[in-house]
Amino acid sequence: MLTQPFADAVVEAEKVIAEAPHIQTEQDLIEGYDYLAGSIRASLQLAWAYERDFPYFVTSTGPYTKMGLDNPDALYFHSYLRDDAEYVVTGTRGTTRDLSFQVLNGDYSPVEVPDSLAAFDDRELEIGDDGRFELRFGPDRGKAGPGYFVLGKGSAMLVVREVYSDWATERRGTLRIHRADHLGAAPEPKDRTALEKRYGVAGKILLSRLRTFLAFPEWFYLKLPVNTMTEPRRTPGGLATQFSSAGHYDLADHQAMIVTVPASDAPYQGIQLGSRWYVSLDYINHQTSLTADQARVDPDGRLRFVISERDPGVANWLERLGHARGYVQIRWQRLSRDLTPEDGPEVEVVDVSELPAKLPFYEHARVSPDEWTARIAARQSAVATRMLG
Repeated sequence: MLTQPFADAVVEAEKVIAEAPHIQTEQDLIEGYDYLAGSIRASLQLAWAYERDFPYFVTSTGPYTKMGLDNPDALYFHSYLRDDAEYVVTGTRGTTRDLSFQVLNGDYSPVEVPDSLAAFDDRELEIGDDGRFELRFGPDRGKAGPGYFVLGKGSAMLVVREVYSDWATERRGTLRIHRADHLGAAPEPKDRTALEKRYGVAGKILLSRLRTFLAFPEWFYLKLPVNTMTEPRRTPGGLATQFSSAGHYDLADHQAMIVTVPASDAPYQGIQLGSRWYVSLDYINHQTSLTADQARVDPDGRLRFVISERDPGVANWLERLGHARGYVQIRWQRLSRDLTPEDGPEVEVVDVSELPAKLPFYEHARVSPDEWTARIAARQSAVATRMLG
């Protein structure tokens, strides 16, 4: 059967899910099978997007194809490249808070993170008054300069991230890519051999994707003391203007983790929770992430987030949705300076009943049930709009 390699990979992938070492509850396993479904969809999509001569941008991850502790505030796109060809990227700049580009020399694997060969944001682009821009990627070092970025040896993938801070008002831009010497031409029709190869590639992507991101927490989170967060540090993977603070939590239902951090001068600052599958929690129908624009800032200029199972009745509650253990991450993006420990978070674990005494501006932080419902409705509407472009 033409699809047998992929079918075999799906069977093996189910074993990877079922044997994941962190599974302790039925909820863990059910979420794993849901994660598997999204990964199957994504793997087929990515395998068919492997077009280096007639490339296009594909959505790398999203609400229903999650991976790699995906940022709820980000749109992720990528396209495959040859390091000896020239590519033209055109688009219009939307009103999102950050737009960044990164060239990688491969894909993530269970044993290594690909090298970042170049990373920059749209501040290095020449953007017209109408929002339009054009940039080129190619091997010719003689063309290096504004609007032309040299592809280093081994360049294999162009990743683009577009990041929202205010979900309600910001709008995405547009992106297009083509190989410079192939515009107006067409690819050869696919034959049976090509399709058989695609199904095989999809199976490999599926297994690599699952194994890789089950290994990630060991690299970056689980060696840290529980219920703590790191000071700000450059985000692994070569993102030039992004810092992050990471941690993992283990909380009883009667406990809450208070994360206190200065409201930053960075254009983008956001916090999120993640499951042990190393993916975001449901951020559409629940408040499991917040940006500085979405959060309520206390009068002293600090953001105080409350991570708990029980509703604490405050605006900056991050719902852990039955996940007694999980990951928490803060990102700062589009930075123009290095962050210091003073920019980072302080963490305290308390009983939920203690929150009125522990939060210095508790009355300011409170939110009514109707206000909370409105916050969730706004999230649902914003994500629907974002997905439709």
